[in-house]
Amino acid sequence: MRLIVGLGNPGAKYERNRHNIGFLAVDEIHRQSSSFAPWRARFQGQVSEGLLGSEKVLLLKPSTFMNESGRAVGEAIRFYKLQPDDVVVIYDELDLPPAKFRMKKGGGHGGHNGLRSITAHIGENYRRLRLGIGHPGEKRLVSNYVLGDFAKADREWLEPLLDEIARHADLLAAGKDSQFSNKLTLALDPEKAKRPARTSTETKSAPSGKPGPKGQSHIRQARQTKTAELPKKGPMAEMLKKLLGNKDAT
Repeated sequence: MRLIVGLGNPGAKYERNRHNIGFLAVDEIHRQSSSFAPWRARFQGQVSEGLLGSEKVLLLKPSTFMNESGRAVGEAIRFYKLQPDDVVVIYDELDLPPAKFRMKKGGGHGGHNGLRSITAHIGENYRRLRLGIGHPGEKRLVSNYVLGDFAKADREWLEPLLDEIARHADLLAAGKDSQFSNKLTLALDPEKAKRPARTSTETKSAPSGKPGPKGQSHIRQARQTKTAELPKKGPMAEMLKKLLGNKDAT
């Protein structure tokens, strides 16, 4: 069995917060897979059991506040006799730009109180999916920023990110973190797959006023152009419309 944990704070007051992006991610995994049972209270959290691919998975949203998240995770892994590397924790990351993500296993908590608590209960050898929310620029602004709501404009990157995480969650369940990362990267940045390898001459800057090496302008254009149309309708759009209060969205 695998345990996929989304971090956030419980209650309607916090549900739109940037700090709750982990909750949003596991909610979308739950919504997209018909195999999961309804949410129910257990292990000091909300849980749902189902299948992702051939793997049995328990989704968990701790009902404690963020800085006590480890209590729920610790209870769940002790009950099912799981190892820390059977656990995937999804959480917000200030040091990544919005829409960016990173997968890693082990390491420190980086000042994140949810990770600090989980590490205290089960050690640090668990897997992490860090979802970028950006940084407000100054340390004194961090608390209000992470506990602030996503803006309506954030739907443009938040909706595709959550959708792709859920779409490829079976790879997380199977422990195929590299494949999962590749799928997300190519889905969220489709032009990246089309970029030709840079030659040694292309790494040098062109003289001012002169065209660069053949293909270089094409690479710049590809980097600046987004071709994917974002979804405007469907259950995912409706969920985020409700959370972000976008009454004018279609």
